[in-house]
Amino acid sequence: MNVSGPAVPGALAAPLAVAGCATTAVTRCLDAAADLAHARTGRRPVVALDTAHVAAAVRGELLLRGPDGRGIEGFAPLSRLWPAADGWVRTHANYPWHRAALLAALDTDEAGVAGAIAARSALDVERLVYAAGGLAVAARHPAEWPDGPPTGSQAGPLDGAVRGPDGPLVRSTPLGAAGHPRPTAGHAAGRNLPAAGIRVLDLTRVIAGPVGTRMLAALGADVLRVDAPGRPELPLHAVDGVVGKASTTLDASTPAGLETLHRLLADADVLVTGYRPGAMRRLGLDPDQVAERHPGTVVVTLSAWGTTGPWGARRGFDSLVQVASGIGWLTRDQTGRPGALPCQLLDHATGYLAAAGALSALASRERTGVAAHVELSLARTARWLLETPVDPSPPVDTPTAPFLAPLGAGWTGVTPPGTLDGAPLTWPHLPPAYGTARATWTR
Repeated sequence: MNVSGPAVPGALAAPLAVAGCATTAVTRCLDAAADLAHARTGRRPVVALDTAHVAAAVRGELLLRGPDGRGIEGFAPLSRLWPAADGWVRTHANYPWHRAALLAALDTDEAGVAGAIAARSALDVERLVYAAGGLAVAARHPAEWPDGPPTGSQAGPLDGAVRGPDGPLVRSTPLGAAGHPRPTAGHAAGRNLPAAGIRVLDLTRVIAGPVGTRMLAALGADVLRVDAPGRPELPLHAVDGVVGKASTTLDASTPAGLETLHRLLADADVLVTGYRPGAMRRLGLDPDQVAERHPGTVVVTLSAWGTTGPWGARRGFDSLVQVASGIGWLTRDQTGRPGALPCQLLDHATGYLAAAGALSALASRERTGVAAHVELSLARTARWLLETPVDPSPPVDTPTAPFLAPLGAGWTGVTPPGTLDGAPLTWPHLPPAYGTARATWTR
């Protein structure tokens, strides 16, 4: 791997190793792509990466521009940091159903949220809102998050913490018995990208999962994203989250919709899910169920907090994990107000690592006939970031213009990072078209 550019691009300057972790995540993805190419063709392409391109890619949703030249705000008014009686609370209410749960939990309207939180302890707000199906976390010091999400089994300032999302950053375990790799037509059709002919069923939302699946698309995979028609995506993610993919809607709560979903999965090589742990079981899409009904399928699961302990079934987002894990404290301002990373690094790094895990599992399947279950979590990525030494190199400002390109329909966005044999990666399926594709594979 040839990595060029500044060790710390100015846009990723932070008191934590944001630049290093971002570059490492993308590097792992490209290296895994090269290994898959070698497994399929016997030849390993030359891969290269510019760190300035990485800095642009992990801020992709911030650099996205519409036909009017403007970006799209990613956070709703109630998704923010609030002072509580004894600290700080971060809420997430971008989706209407999360906003409704937050207001119901606090028994107030939007104008009364600040007062309702200020009157309670940070931990009480966290408990109250999560119990109502909303999203809120108390800000913690890193010492209160030594190994992962709190379980309440040890005393401490904010419920203490015990063993959480430890183990490998990307956990991969065999899934099902040995068989024969599914035939793919990509290379036979003359395409030379590592994942050509690979079909990826994308059941993810927001940033982490969509980043990983769109990178698989840039590497040649045929990616079909599926959303429920009753819960449409937010404006930002309806563009940024479907770049490189075909996008369809499907009501899996109906017998016909569920049958169609499994028909798609029967012809897929990879299933990627980003919903709350356990939410896929009712659809027959948990890894063990997929292994039984659709043997040979690689399954990638992403979660916010991991899958163990009382937080294992909770929903979560990058901004919440930053505050809960102590990242907010480490980036605080002079007044003590928790801060944030210069990008949603937990989402982006986890996304590229998810793509790397899928590619590695496909290479292993090519060689052994055995599929795998690949697991990642934002909380485990946060722990990795907290444990990674900071590069002392001074930040270097880098332009973003070289890494921007038309996406079609007047949109402009960041191109996929990396080159293969000197050729830059590009996005297929442009312009992005949310929910307009048929529920079928395009090739």
